[in-house]
Amino acid sequence: MGLLTIGTFAKSSRLSPRALRLYDELGLLAPARVDPVTGYRLYSPEQLEQARLVAWLRRLGMPLARIQHVCTLEAGPAAREVRAFWAQVEADTAARRDLASFLIGHLSWKDPAMTPTTKPLGTRYAALSDTGLVRESNQDTAYAGSRLLAVADGFGSVGAPASAAAIDALKRLETDSIPAGNLLNVLDDAIEQAKQAVNGVAGPGPSPEEAGTTLTAMLWTGSQLALVHIGDSRVYLLRDGELFQITHDHTMVQSMVDEGRITPEEAVSHPQRALLVRALSQGADATHDMRLHDAQRGDRYLLCSDGLSTVVQTEEIRRVLSEIREPEQAVRELIALANGSGGPDNVSCVVADIMELQQ
Repeated sequence: MGLLTIGTFAKSSRLSPRALRLYDELGLLAPARVDPVTGYRLYSPEQLEQARLVAWLRRLGMPLARIQHVCTLEAGPAAREVRAFWAQVEADTAARRDLASFLIGHLSWKDPAMTPTTKPLGTRYAALSDTGLVRESNQDTAYAGSRLLAVADGFGSVGAPASAAAIDALKRLETDSIPAGNLLNVLDDAIEQAKQAVNGVAGPGPSPEEAGTTLTAMLWTGSQLALVHIGDSRVYLLRDGELFQITHDHTMVQSMVDEGRITPEEAVSHPQRALLVRALSQGADATHDMRLHDAQRGDRYLLCSDGLSTVVQTEEIRRVLSEIREPEQAVRELIALANGSGGPDNVSCVVADIMELQQ
């Protein structure tokens, strides 16, 4: 079979002539020959397989630059690259879904009218932070108040001031009056102020001190908890005896798990398990997750730094939260477990119970 005209090749490959001309200009799919007189593009039948791959990848939504890279790979590596791209799409979609859920809940929520049978809910809480058994200083900060619960895990040369600055920036939420229709903007502004506070710790100039922190916080609205999260500190919810992790780690290793490159079991001992892909730090991706949780009487929330979650088994965490009634005793026991497992890192815990207020 001879060379195909651009019209015939377009029909066979399911790419438009206009797209073929663009891909030629980009060096993605060059024609086999260009007629020197007419300038017509002619394609070889052997190019159809690559053209069809390009067409399918475009339907998948893959950017042209990434398609160009995929087309240079053998079948196996190309398949892994497509898998990694789609995992990122799903992660981005999940983040947008969380934001959509937040907006739906936020816009549809109305402060329920109190009835004689309605009992108001409140929280009881405790926070504790410990240096651990290996580190020389504590770069974590933990905070618990009547409205704000927060854990920050600092890193870098001034990590301790960075984590403290991030949480200090949120403490005004304890006392500020927040109109029901302004919760989303207030939280967004608070995170931006926390980021600026962390950058302020690093200092101005071309060579600022290395500083950064994770930040995971929950704001109590009276019937809901608004969650903001960036980094690898975690929030767990104990409800009806079951323990649920309700945050997603923003780490390189978790991204690799999401993309199917490694298993969750392999992630536990991976040498890059502490490498963050999002954090409050100069030059870092500071995109935060945001979510609303409807609170129920009897719920127990745990906010913790990775000094707990990386060394204490989830079942042990569930046992402590289930068996120990007082939040203060629970945080002490959790930190004791982390130190009993070697205490390789700073460890911080906040435990908060949702309970009926006494009238």
